[in-house]
Amino acid sequence: MTVPTLRSSIIASCVFVAFLWGLALLQHLLGWPLHQFGVFPRSLSGLIGIVTGPLIHGSWEHIASNTLPLLLLGSILHHGYPKSRWWALGIIWTAAGLGVWLLGRESYHFGASGLTHGMFFFLFVIGILRRDRRSIALLMVAFFMYGTMLLTIFPQQPGVSYEYHFAGAVGGVLSAVLFRHWDPLPQRKAYSWELESEAEADELIGDEWKREKQEERND
Repeated sequence: MTVPTLRSSIIASCVFVAFLWGLALLQHLLGWPLHQFGVFPRSLSGLIGIVTGPLIHGSWEHIASNTLPLLLLGSILHHGYPKSRWWALGIIWTAAGLGVWLLGRESYHFGASGLTHGMFFFLFVIGILRRDRRSIALLMVAFFMYGTMLLTIFPQQPGVSYEYHFAGAVGGVLSAVLFRHWDPLPQRKAYSWELESEAEADELIGDEWKREKQEERND
């Protein structure tokens, strides 16, 4: 599979974020009560929020706080794991909503923070499991920018759905374990001095083989 360029990965993340902002703008201009499309735990009508919950935000501050994590983590995931990215996002999206529906407090839960936490934990755990240079580099970028997500899966602020954070993180960890071998390892760059050493070794082996064959004939 062709690895997408960083530019195309950033564009894909920007398109999704632009859609969220457009939806928030329509909600504001038309007065749509979209909060009812969030996840409401243990309610049949609240099941729709598993699909629609990450698309809805309660305020401009809410969507603004999710914008940069979506752009950065989404671009890293899209670029670094081209074979498993959509499967991982699907599991994170579903696990975040389903976990909140099963275990969350009785209130509407919405926002893309479940996705951002899921992507962070996916990048964090899969980097530890794979341990190749690219995965470690992506892990370090994600951790440097959003390492505090390791703590925000626990209750901190009233009105913040830590359940969404926690369930998304579980989805990210599960995806990392399931798909850790899906994407091929990056090709190791061969330096000129290594190639020269290999050529010299082949010549030595060839010379030794010829000498042994000559000795066998003499015997």
